[in-house]
Amino acid sequence: MSTLSPISITEIPGFKFGHFTDRAGGTGCTAIVAPEGAVGGVDVRGAAPASRETDLLKPENTVEEVHAVVLSGGSAFGLDAASGAANELEKHGIGLDVGCGRVPIVCSSCLFDLAFGNSQARPTSFDGAMAVREALITPKSLPLAEGCVGAGTGATVGKLGGPERCMKSGLGARAFQLGSLQVGAVSAVNAVGNVVDPATLQPIAGMRATADGLEIVDMEEAMLAMGEQVTMPLDRTNTTISCIVTNACLTKAQATKVAQMAADAYAHAIRPTHTTNDGDTIYVLANGSLGADTSARIPLDLIGLVATRALEAAIVAGCTEATALHGLPAHRDIAAP
Repeated sequence: MSTLSPISITEIPGFKFGHFTDRAGGTGCTAIVAPEGAVGGVDVRGAAPASRETDLLKPENTVEEVHAVVLSGGSAFGLDAASGAANELEKHGIGLDVGCGRVPIVCSSCLFDLAFGNSQARPTSFDGAMAVREALITPKSLPLAEGCVGAGTGATVGKLGGPERCMKSGLGARAFQLGSLQVGAVSAVNAVGNVVDPATLQPIAGMRATADGLEIVDMEEAMLAMGEQVTMPLDRTNTTISCIVTNACLTKAQATKVAQMAADAYAHAIRPTHTTNDGDTIYVLANGSLGADTSARIPLDLIGLVATRALEAAIVAGCTEATALHGLPAHRDIAAP
């Protein structure tokens, strides 16, 4: 009988990971690179996404390979980081062969962190290039840094009570192996809602009762109590953006279905989720290193379930690994003895 075993996401062959972090500015970006290319899929559930090349991932469109996904802060300004990532990949000969050169296919999604730290600090083309460069040169034996790094540098959660009552979150990465199947998830958690542990339903991070306290308020109950008076202090200023990677061999349609299934992780770990103020997006990259014959024997629903588990764990880790920054407390402050 196969068991679900935790592994480091860097153990999954064919993928490399890198960050660019601006702690002073309160922003950054994260690159998930597939140097040999990977089949991609995407699921967008939020109402306020900032994204690049998501249409390309639709099953009816012809490009099959994706070479990187860039998760970035900076709201729509952060899409500039993907251009730098593409330029850096081209320098390394990574991209779609179009005869006269190589065109790297880089998908990207951004979260809103302009109200955290310095509102004029946004990931640039240079920053995206640096994230890719770090990904390409970092030994796979090193674990991926988590918490207030990369795209999670300016991430926060629990926004109903305003920016002064939210909590610091960040970027999490978790992976599992089931038999020969490997699935991992990277998530930058910048949600309107609170984050809970799906196993215990206990709050991990979210809206605090007071600006100077550490008691987390049940945000869904707070919304119900406010009734028709519910308003968000800042509209369209949140997004949890994630990328799932796997060694399975998938078609674009199958990768998209895995992304759709994995979206349940948001509902399991974030309360509430997929709101009108979130731009929630999940990418899936499948490099097929497991082999087509072996992959064909693994039910797609099973791959989707493992992806959901990995993403749940990554979302929780994005909060448990975060540290206080720019005056906002993190889960570690609550958990401290």
